Amino acid sequence: MKFATFSTPHSAPQPALVKDGRIHPLPFADMLAVIEAGADEAARQAAKESFDIGQVKLQAPLRPTTLRDAYAFEQHVKTANNNRGREVPEEWYKFPVFYYTNHNSIFGPDETIPYPPYTTALDYELEIAVVIGKAGINIRPEEAPEYIFGYTIFNDWSARDIQREEMKVGLGPAKGKDFASSLGPLIVTREALAHKSAGRAGVYDLTMTARVNGVEMSRGNLKDIFWSFGEIIARASDNAELKAGDVIGSGTVGTGCLLELTKTRGPWLKHGDVVELEIEEIGILRNKIGNQS
Repeated sequence: MKFATFSTPHSAPQPALVKDGRIHPLPFADMLAVIEAGADEAARQAAKESFDIGQVKLQAPLRPTTLRDAYAFEQHVKTANNNRGREVPEEWYKFPVFYYTNHNSIFGPDETIPYPPYTTALDYELEIAVVIGKAGINIRPEEAPEYIFGYTIFNDWSARDIQREEMKVGLGPAKGKDFASSLGPLIVTREALAHKSAGRAGVYDLTMTARVNGVEMSRGNLKDIFWSFGEIIARASDNAELKAGDVIGSGTVGTGCLLELTKTRGPWLKHGDVVELEIEEIGILRNKIGNQS
């Protein structure tokens, strides 16, 4: 099943079931309530009346309870470290790492991303994210799929010059990341992706691409992830409870950002650029870059 949050000129944002290109409104307050009810129960309550998906405005599918981002694609990690003149730290191969980012700075499809005034090196990051469907703690990797409600596209916008300075301190990114994250356009349940299974917990054979102003810049596949979502969820839930509505990003797929493609030199995104992230089975997450303050 596929779910979205939509609005019309005459209605506030509300969750919906998406089927055959049609939006079927759901009688729930928001997507978190849908997740807590469960996909099957939510679908049973979908309205018979519907809208053509092209006639509504899609919003960010949910407002995450928390937002974590992992660092799980080896190709990206190797390139990023090579650009810094070093080898991949041996600790990266011991366990999946992640950081928390700002779950209050969420943008949806076709929203304009404000260009932060403190950077001259704005970048996109092509990622996929899991949406947690129920609470759990100390989850084993093989159990993790039971805790996944679905998958969405995640653009982890980055101010590379600020991030570079912050990383020297050793605490990870902060202002280099917290100004914007994009999610959408849909949440696709794991059951709907079963035919694309790559044989590892939470991992599917899904092509991932990124375009800037219509020109393809990045291409990868979720199946190439080093740390599976099962392993990432196990690590995140180790003595810490995950809750419904938590979102966990995969980290950038190989080639999935300008930093990786240009060896830190740019050119970077500029005002007016249109970035499209596309993931097979989920759709296209499109955003335009706004004015630099």
